[in-house]
Order: sequence, then structure tokens, then C-alpha cells
Amino acid sequence: MQEESRLLELYKLLWNNRSLEYIDGCDQKEVLQQAIRRELKDELTHPRTRKQPMEKYYVAVKRIVESKLNETEQMLLIKEFTQVMNELKKES
Repeated sequence: MQEESRLLELYKLLWNNRSLEYIDGCDQKEVLQQAIRRELKDELTHPRTRKQPMEKYYVAVKRIVESKLNETEQMLLIKEFTQVMNELKKES
């Protein structure tokens, strides 16, 4: 629970202009995964200018690595992005 809360805070630090949808019955991990999914699918961009999930994954990892987060925090966040990216690959 503590780690899930921390990951959500780290996500908010790097993507501070993103609104997070808290739905009744959803825990913080689900909220984080949905936010990452929206980011990777580029859902906040106009459909004609959307990038592919793999390109968005690369940009996200680069953003995380270049951030001021410590290495442990970076790895935890990259792990979450990788997990969601793998789920997206399975769906397509």
C-alpha cells in the first residue's frame, strides 16, 4: 500500500498536468495503471497526431531517467510502465 501511494506521487511529480480519475472501488495501483495506460495510448492527444505506444513508452522512460528521482524510484516507475506496456502488447 505504501509503495502504491509512493508510485502515484512519483507519477504526479513527473506528469503534473494529468488528472487522475479516482473511481469508487479502485485502489491506487489501478488508478496509476489507468493513468499510465492513457499516457501510453496517447489518449490525451488528438487522434490524428497520436504516437504509437512504443514511442510513448520510450519518451516516458527517457523522462523518468532524466528526472531528479533517485534510482530506486526511477526503477519502480519504469517497472510499472513496462508492465502496462506488456499488457497493451498482449491486447493488440
